[in-house]
Amino acid sequence: MVDAIRHGNVPPVIERILEHALRDLVGLRGVRHAVLGVEPGDGSYRWVGAAGIADPSGAPMTPGTPYCLASVTKLYIGAAVLRLQEQGRLAIDDPLTDHLPDGRVAGLHRRRGVDRTAELTLRHLLGHASGLPEYLVEAPRGQQALLDRVVEGDLSWTLSDVMDWVRAARGAHFAPRAFDGGRYTVRYSDTNFQLLMAVIEAVTRQPVHEAFASLIYEPLGLTRTWHPGTPPEVSMPAAATLWAGDQPLDRPLALASFRDLFSTAEETLRFLRALITGQLFDDPATAQSMWGHWNPLGFTLIPVAPGWPIEYGLAMMRFRTPRLLRPFFPVPTLIGHSGASGSWLFYAPEPDLYITGTVDQLKAPAVPFKQVPRLVQKISSVL
Repeated sequence: MVDAIRHGNVPPVIERILEHALRDLVGLRGVRHAVLGVEPGDGSYRWVGAAGIADPSGAPMTPGTPYCLASVTKLYIGAAVLRLQEQGRLAIDDPLTDHLPDGRVAGLHRRRGVDRTAELTLRHLLGHASGLPEYLVEAPRGQQALLDRVVEGDLSWTLSDVMDWVRAARGAHFAPRAFDGGRYTVRYSDTNFQLLMAVIEAVTRQPVHEAFASLIYEPLGLTRTWHPGTPPEVSMPAAATLWAGDQPLDRPLALASFRDLFSTAEETLRFLRALITGQLFDDPATAQSMWGHWNPLGFTLIPVAPGWPIEYGLAMMRFRTPRLLRPFFPVPTLIGHSGASGSWLFYAPEPDLYITGTVDQLKAPAVPFKQVPRLVQKISSVL
């Protein structure tokens, strides 16, 4: 059964499309619940629906139930960095070592015996153009991948641990990419954004959750968006359960260590609108740096890591059909971000539509790229 919240005048034909899409999501293999939110650019309506059970107890998933954003959090990290740039407290072309001591980060980027960590800039990190290993799945030789360890049991780690694992991995995948207007293959790595959160903390001299509050939450009036394991969590509603196949992931220590946000569908839509329109920034044009240049992600065999045909700007994805295939598989362009738990927060420029949601299933990271384009096409066909 679909539970929905409606603001404004939702056209009946669009509501039927949304309800059908939500039922399809809940019907996917391994999915216990789903939430879906849609708002057009003109703000004439907002529809947020939910279906399924929120947790193993059988509590219903509601439109207001918070959920893990997973890597959708990267949009917020990118926005925070750009806000700090506007304030003159950093620049995205700053070397990483300007903000984190050279002695702390030395040896992170090693390739063919050469340490090139000093060449890394914040722009490299924002664009996954660093070549740094993915700390979650690229384990030191002879060790189990961190993500597999989390599925087996709860554990915590620090940024120092992340850097130690990266140093012990097999080395960087490529030298830091040039930014000369060309297109370069980049490689997705959560390591980049762990370092960016450390930079935010160093620049603001605040824990990241406090920095986000002043840079993002307070300007936008967000009251149900938080980092797990931080004081705001105490006053928040119970969040939906994450799943790994048939296993519920009750992993509070790991979730706090990932430092991925929790939020609601309504608040993510509010954030994305403010980001895309530039409302979040002093100069609305600031946001355009996130999508001013796209580099292709390379092919990957890592299930939770996005790859081709997704492109990456700065803390933002673009998903569209490759040029040669567009006559045969036309799909609307989406910009925004997805997460390994089947979460998404996208803007579709052509129909001017904001779309958010999740299925909270680690075995379904591709769901956003299969289901959201179809939904946008169906809505576009009746506009």
